Amino acid sequence: MASPIGIFDSGYGGLTIFQKIREALPAYDFLYLGDNARAPYGTRSFEVVYEFTRTAVAKLFACGCPLVILACNTASAKALRTLQQDDLPKSDDPARRILGVIRPTVEAADALSRTKRIGVLGTEGTIASRSYELEMAKLFPQIRVFSEACPMWVPLVENGETGTPAADFFVKRHLESLLAQDEEIDTLILGCTHYPLLLPQIRKFLPPSVSVFPQGECVAASLKDYLTRHPEMDARLSRGGNARFLTTEAAERFSRAAEVFLGGNAEIAAEHIELRDECF
Repeated sequence: MASPIGIFDSGYGGLTIFQKIREALPAYDFLYLGDNARAPYGTRSFEVVYEFTRTAVAKLFACGCPLVILACNTASAKALRTLQQDDLPKSDDPARRILGVIRPTVEAADALSRTKRIGVLGTEGTIASRSYELEMAKLFPQIRVFSEACPMWVPLVENGETGTPAADFFVKRHLESLLAQDEEIDTLILGCTHYPLLLPQIRKFLPPSVSVFPQGECVAASLKDYLTRHPEMDARLSRGGNARFLTTEAAERFSRAAEVFLGGNAEIAAEHIELRDECF
């Protein structure tokens, strides 16, 4: 029986994480679940994001995934801790694991920053959660974090407006607002998996002294290191080089959008599913 690595996102953005993980671990099997029917998560409450994420993770567990990556900043910010601390210990297989994207991103940002002044761009939900500030304070208390919510960036990406004057306007506006908070910011975290598709605009309006990096590479490197340090989990994962894609929305629509998020290099045959209130 296949035991793939599960990757969950509220929609399409997590495909940018999946792509880098698969490049780093090409022999492994993967099962991607996008909750497109209930997206976006960014403006929803902690309680709603937790419930949506819990049902999605339960589905991936039921499909045989012993390890699930929350490739969604909002889910990582609002649901991960409760799932790890409250739900997993009570499950029928407490050895399963759920990992997020915020911690590995924070660790990578510290290594890049010289001034120890770091900016974070994200959805309203991620920024309001202050998860990046809290994680940074635990790991690297010497770093100061400055945040900016960018509510229009996800709709721009999902409506194919990257590279347009509208994208230029909103990217420039939010970058100027963020950088005005501290002139010594030298590293920029893209705290949403959609934002790599706006990298040309971001770099266009960003001073050359500021480094910007998407999350995919650091999350993939962190997962690879995790499996090296946890051979008991690595042994549970199947290796066939296969990937399946599930969506709560129309499968055909997901398949078309996936080509954009994966750089137009993949043909995805997604499957439609319904999420029910399942237990771990």
